[in-house]
Amino acid sequence: MRKVLIGLVSGLALLTASPATAQAVCGPHGEVVKKLEGDFKEARAGLGLAGNGGLVELYVSEKGGWSVLVTRPNGMTCLVAAGENWEIVKPNFVETSEDLS
Repeated sequence: MRKVLIGLVSGLALLTASPATAQAVCGPHGEVVKKLEGDFKEARAGLGLAGNGGLVELYVSEKGGWSVLVTRPNGMTCLVAAGENWEIVKPNFVETSEDLS
């Protein structure tokens, strides 16, 4: 299933082939998300900011499919990982008296 996703996204997106990106599938954010939401019924389940200012997003489906997108500060969005059997779990935060910030 994920090979199909990469094929569909690459049909509309730019393939990058440097050693650092290792064949990541990239394109405009809206088009990549449209494929995930439309073809794979995935919805955004989480997001965060990377140290370089990029946006990291997790998309999941009710059937357990998942995809990780990274949008670089220059605006390019890349599908960097995808798989099956994702499970949402509640974090079990450990309290500490130490300041970790």
